[in-house]
Amino acid sequence: MASAENISVLLQRVARRDRAAFAEVYRATSAKLYGIILRILRRRDIADEVLQEVYVKIWERAADFDSRLASPISWMCAIARNRALDELRRKRPVSLEDHPEIRDIPSNDIPALEQVLRGEDGKRLADCLAGLEAKRREMIVLAYCDGLTREELAAKYGQPLNTIKTWLRRSLAQLKGCLGS
Repeated sequence: MASAENISVLLQRVARRDRAAFAEVYRATSAKLYGIILRILRRRDIADEVLQEVYVKIWERAADFDSRLASPISWMCAIARNRALDELRRKRPVSLEDHPEIRDIPSNDIPALEQVLRGEDGKRLADCLAGLEAKRREMIVLAYCDGLTREELAAKYGQPLNTIKTWLRRSLAQLKGCLGS
């Protein structure tokens, strides 16, 4: 990790909108800030979003940093901690990720995909799904019918989480385009 003095200098440059300095600040501090956020929120998906918001605040408020009042890492940790606590206080709808034990409850229902395919638009959806690459089609079904998380998909396919997110987003966009035409 860079020294407090180095990070202070980088923050001064960030205050002048120096993107290279901002990238250095991120590289030097993101692991620590992410750890703080994740410890508070206990959900990687939300922690990822909050970390981005924290760095936006750091970018916007770099000129407010005063090395006489706090070390740069203490200042950034306070921003991260406060933003994570704000997120924790926000009322969120209950998610399966909050209660993973629910996934293990067996169901006698017809599988979701089979149920949808029986409907009026089922043939059209089947045709659109057939237009996806096999791996992407399987991933969509696993995510949206079987309830696998992005993290579980990343482990199953041996890909980084952000790659899985991109694939899902692009596949859904392709399906939406197909169903809309």
